Amino acid sequence: MAAAELTIGKLADVAGVNIETIRYYQRRGLLNEPPKPLGGHRRYAPEQARRVRFIKRAQALGFTLDEIAALLTLDAACACADTRALAARKLSLIEQKMADLAAMQQALGSLVQQCDAGDGHDSCPIIDVLEREE
Repeated sequence: MAAAELTIGKLADVAGVNIETIRYYQRRGLLNEPPKPLGGHRRYAPEQARRVRFIKRAQALGFTLDEIAALLTLDAACACADTRALAARKLSLIEQKMADLAAMQQALGSLVQQCDAGDGHDSCPIIDVLEREE
């Protein structure tokens, strides 16, 4: 074994994931599966750890695995403008989700305040609001 080659277990350790994550990324086409030598173990290039870390960081930013596959394709094509456009769309979606969550937070806060202001003998304002047909 060349010093630079990694077993799947070592690749997983270096990249900070488990072996099943490596296998899953291979099934999804995000990571190449090296050939298995007769009677031996597959050997991964150290660059594969960099790719796995890239995938995990992109996931942490909210990118789906399909979007990550697109990012990897764009990287191979040196298409920075397209990559920026994909990131800008993701940012817009995140901003919309944050606005939706803020509205949910305000609505739930108001319902909790109505409960707190009640005397406890009337019907529950939270249940009443959720049961209303609009």
